Amino acid sequence: MTAPAPITSLQNPQIKRLVRLRERRERERSGTILIEGARELARALQAGVRPESVFSCPALHSPEAAALAPALGPVTELSRAAFDKVSGRENPDGLLALAPTPHPILPEPGPQAVTVVLHGLEKPGNVGAILRSADAAGAHSVLVLGRGADPYGPNVIRASQGSVFALPVAVLDEADALAWLSARGFTTFACTPDAPRTYWDAPLTGRVALLLGTEHEGLPEAWRRADHALSIPMQGRGADSLNVATAAALMLYECARQRRTPQQEAV
Repeated sequence: MTAPAPITSLQNPQIKRLVRLRERRERERSGTILIEGARELARALQAGVRPESVFSCPALHSPEAAALAPALGPVTELSRAAFDKVSGRENPDGLLALAPTPHPILPEPGPQAVTVVLHGLEKPGNVGAILRSADAAGAHSVLVLGRGADPYGPNVIRASQGSVFALPVAVLDEADALAWLSARGFTTFACTPDAPRTYWDAPLTGRVALLLGTEHEGLPEAWRRADHALSIPMQGRGADSLNVATAAALMLYECARQRRTPQQEAV
């Protein structure tokens, strides 16, 4: 059977749909997400995400994309111009897929579980970087609250390099998040620049929830009333706070450090 000709028209209904799905409202309406890039697609597949359709432009394939493409099943081929129209990247690698929006069920936490709570973070780059750090540091989950960046938006997926699929990322309202943390005995730590206690001096073992708000407003009052408040010591002359993604990484790795076993400490 002859393979269908590549889609070349920018007015093709499939092209128009892919462009619309770059908007959050359309993704929420349709329950569909865009996953672009070989690395991101590979991590989505490893996490059990099953694309409903895949689009490919062989002329743009990186070696990684060329190696992955045969494993993706049937694909719709796009011309270079058509792929450039739907891509959100400056240097696309020619792979893009549509998949149902994940709604992961939060697994029961172990006795040393760390979860990150993001309240209203608006910049996709920050959210994606925090997801990468949470995955790398072995966090249990990430809870996303408020109307900030869409954790399954294409820019967050790209910034996380697919880590959004590697650990449970749940979008919850505040009441449900508080109830979930309380019912499972998490100790909550509000991360705020004005806290007198530094994160170096806090016992970050057991079930720990790190609470992070926006850089310009911080956490809302209800979340500042956490079990503890922590800051990162600032010794510079001009900087009075760190980028929220950097702050999250520091605290996540302090949690990981405090969980090291005596055998690991001896290495």
